[in-house]
Amino acid sequence: MTRRPIHILAHLRRFARARRGATAIEFSIIALPFCALMFGAIELGLVFMASTTLEFATDAAARKVRTGQFQTSGATTKGNFKSAVCNNMSWLSGPCASKLTVDVQTFANFTGAAGNNPANPTLFNPAATCFTTGQPGDIVLVRTYYEWDLYTPLLNVGLQNMGAASNKRLISSATSFRNEPYSTQSPVGAKCN
Repeated sequence: MTRRPIHILAHLRRFARARRGATAIEFSIIALPFCALMFGAIELGLVFMASTTLEFATDAAARKVRTGQFQTSGATTKGNFKSAVCNNMSWLSGPCASKLTVDVQTFANFTGAAGNNPANPTLFNPAATCFTTGQPGDIVLVRTYYEWDLYTPLLNVGLQNMGAASNKRLISSATSFRNEPYSTQSPVGAKCN
């Protein structure tokens, strides 16, 4: 019986000195945090890329409003404008239509447009948006909102801004301008449909 404890101690010492498989064990310890960090960096990059893409797409579609090309094209609905924005977001084209909200309003002056605060992400209501592109000379504020789904654990806690249970980030873009004189009609002023 006295030999058995010595035999167990010898096995424990040999196990402690063994180095085969140490890399596999060390990697298994750091694999989960490493993967979470890697996927978090990728998702953060995608959020920034989506934000930049949304800004470009908003500016491109708003330029058609500013020059009167959108108003005189015959396709002048909110859905048509949404399609114009989505067409410039090619890598997000699949979910774009269902996750994009547009808000286009006219104002009598730039001060009124500047005082119109953007939507609070936690209280965002897509049904409360307006759409009016205005007449020549009108001041127009174009805002677009895109709901981005967050997937990486812990990153969604830091990035989500649409409520604690939603795991979504509201990405927005805005531009304001005065419509060019594309026809002889006089400016209409502030209105919201």
